[in-house]
Amino acid sequence: MTATPIGYDDFAKVDIRVGRIIDAEVFKEARKPAYKLTIDFGPDIGRRRSSAQITENYRLEDLPGRLVLGVVNFPPKQIGPMRSEVLTLGVPDANGHVVLVAPAGDAVVGGRLY
Repeated sequence: MTATPIGYDDFAKVDIRVGRIIDAEVFKEARKPAYKLTIDFGPDIGRRRSSAQITENYRLEDLPGRLVLGVVNFPPKQIGPMRSEVLTLGVPDANGHVVLVAPAGDAVVGGRLY
C-alpha cells in the first residue's frame, strides 16, 4: 500500500529530532510489553518521556546512551499512568517487532531531520 502523496510543506511540519536515551525502565502498567524512556533532545527541547514497545529487540540495560529519532511536536498522549511526550520512531523487523530508527553516525543531539 502506498501512502497518499503530500507536499514538502506538510513534511516540514513534522519536527523529527535526534535524541539520546538517558534512562529506560520497564513500563509495568502497559497493556503490551514496553519501556518508559527519558530522551534528551538537547538544550532547545530538553528531556522528553516516551513509551516504546521495543522489548523484543532491546535489553533495558543497553538503551541508555543510544541515539534515536523522535517526533517532538506531536501533542502529548496519555498511555495509562504515563504521559508520553514524544513519538520514538521505529520500523518493523521480519517478525513485526520494532527496530529503532537512529542515525548511522554520531549525529548532534537535538539535530533536526531534513
